[in-house]
Amino acid sequence: MVFFKNQFANVVEWEEFRDDMIFWKWSNREIKKGSKLIIRPGQDAIFVNNGGIEGIFQDEGEYSIDSDIVPFLSTLKGFKFGFNSGMRVEVVFVNTKEFTVRWGTQNPILIPTPQLPGGMPIRANGTFVFKVKDYVTFIDKIAGVRDSYLVEDVKLRITAVLDQLLMKWISREGKDMFNLQANAFDIARGIQEDLDMELLDDGISIADFRVMSFNYPAEIQEMITKTASHSMIGDMQRYQQASMTDGIASGKVKSGGVAADMTGMMMGMNIAKDMMQNMNPDANRNQPSNPAAPSSGQRPNFCPNCGTKNEGANFCPNCGNKLA
Repeated sequence: MVFFKNQFANVVEWEEFRDDMIFWKWSNREIKKGSKLIIRPGQDAIFVNNGGIEGIFQDEGEYSIDSDIVPFLSTLKGFKFGFNSGMRVEVVFVNTKEFTVRWGTQNPILIPTPQLPGGMPIRANGTFVFKVKDYVTFIDKIAGVRDSYLVEDVKLRITAVLDQLLMKWISREGKDMFNLQANAFDIARGIQEDLDMELLDDGISIADFRVMSFNYPAEIQEMITKTASHSMIGDMQRYQQASMTDGIASGKVKSGGVAADMTGMMMGMNIAKDMMQNMNPDANRNQPSNPAAPSSGQRPNFCPNCGTKNEGANFCPNCGNKLA
């Protein structure tokens, strides 16, 4: 009798577990009296009979089929194991963890923009996170017709609609087409909501969606960089001055002796003067453009107009400028 008991015993467990596998189905076998169910951490076991869910078991551990499982099944709780009979059901093991997947556009997306009649060609990349949320829907739409389901299957499903969603939300939230990263959060949030609705019919939920970077063609990126540089300098004159200064400092522009050194020094002084004026515009407005003679009534020692020494006269003996 012991020989037959051991022969009929089965172990119901996830036999082909992989980190990238969302579910695996134990099927086409009879569960005998004395069989064991093994649930490992991060797994749920769903008993399915004739396409319907009989019971969901979520606590890890080892269970006896006839004493710990069958009494809790929906329509099979009264099942009695015979000597040569078993219970034929399917057991779907579901990976309960959240899956993080990297994504990237395979081809540039042409975003309509007034600056480029043919559209702005943009690539993007990032990550998304998903998990199985609704077991009833998941069994009905996915597990009921397949023996396993991989992360790659979900990724293919998402990338099939991702280009359209990127175009939709970039056009809606991309206020500055040349600085999309500033609106990356709003764009990603809109895409996440749409993807969540897309996969809701399969019982899968999108827990997070992120855009890590937007990539422009090389010529567009060069134009953006130049525009940013010009904005930082302020105007073209300062840009040229700064370029000349950088050239002298780096050695790309060779020094031509004393004259070139003086030119560089004067250029630096002019730039410093412009910077000081920009930093303190109020002081520049209050300072008179042509300094007048002191208003205290005292005669200056030298003429402020021509520099001739004053001998106490009211008018300069050289140019006739009024001194008091």
